Amino acid sequence: MKWTPRDLKTFDDAKEYIDTVVVPLIPVSLQNDRNQSASMYEFIDRLTGSIENQFKGRVMLMPPLSYLASGEIEQKMEAVHSWRKELESFKYIYFITSDNEWKAYEQDFEGTLIWMPSIPLEHLDEGQARSMIVDQARQIFNLFTRKWKES
Repeated sequence: MKWTPRDLKTFDDAKEYIDTVVVPLIPVSLQNDRNQSASMYEFIDRLTGSIENQFKGRVMLMPPLSYLASGEIEQKMEAVHSWRKELESFKYIYFITSDNEWKAYEQDFEGTLIWMPSIPLEHLDEGQARSMIVDQARQIFNLFTRKWKES
């Protein structure tokens, strides 16, 4: 389910089945690394879209939590904690990113951070890009199904 009026109506009708929420973490930079930032956005956007599509009816995909890449980590962590608090009605909360900076703070996420290396999709044709996204998404599918089975 996506953050759209139609999907939110479905969410209201089936809350008991939707126990997982995914929040993309997207760095934004207008400096020299802006192409890398845009590439991360494109990759994470397509990856989380694939996850939402695979698990529609079980997973809610939130709009991306975007932040300035040059910002202080304390402010970024504060935003993550605010989102986590807002989303605590979900049993499983995952933050997905390609930003290396978050890896140093993985312990603060208590197992809810998923870091995936960004694949520059702009150099691939559409079929290759789709295939790469599906391959990467399978790793997350396995993680989700394993966590769900543990409960």
